[in-house]
Amino acid sequence: MEYDKISSGINSEKEGFDNLMEEAANEARRISRAIQEVAGTTACKGVQIHGLKKWARQKGYWISSYGILGEFSDRGSENEVYMDSVNQIVYKLNDFRYADDNLELFFQRIRIHNNLFADCAYTFHGFAENQDGKICAIISQPFIRADREASIEEIAGALALMGFLPQQDGKYFTNSEVDIFDALPNNVLHGIDGNLYFIDTICLSSNNNFLDSYKSLSPNWNRAK
Repeated sequence: MEYDKISSGINSEKEGFDNLMEEAANEARRISRAIQEVAGTTACKGVQIHGLKKWARQKGYWISSYGILGEFSDRGSENEVYMDSVNQIVYKLNDFRYADDNLELFFQRIRIHNNLFADCAYTFHGFAENQDGKICAIISQPFIRADREASIEEIAGALALMGFLPQQDGKYFTNSEVDIFDALPNNVLHGIDGNLYFIDTICLSSNNNFLDSYKSLSPNWNRAK
């Protein structure tokens, strides 16, 4: 799929985006280790979030104007969504809802998603506050031209071809190395080209034992029962 690069105001070089995300991930890791040394815990999400806001302002990675993101489009369980219709880019302000107690899971999730679903990979841009005043990561994806949501059967079939098997009646999928959550029709689109696009799933290393956290945080869990 062809799409234009992001408009002026945000650097659009892929290498620059990758470096920015790694810088942010390293800063979150630094904060986590510092807290662990002092308090003996890795549960530090709140401190990481506020530390990253300060860091982003100092480094020039804080975006204070929604104008460069386009028009407000939607609000999901974790994302506030904006549409740049000129460049066909979807921006998401992610409030770290599914990062559990440590933001390192968020950065891991972005990396894994991009490895599995390169055709709708996330690009990381920096940080901002959403309309509720929550500190968020700004990520984007190409706008997917779709004719409908994917069906549950289509999703399961596509993941099976990738080596992922359903668990607990399809509430999540795993290949024993990576677990994929939220692989539901509203998060997977059937493109006009006939391909499926996994635009909004949660992909984490299986050794994180994320299932209990997901059950407590996700409205989709109760809806899927």
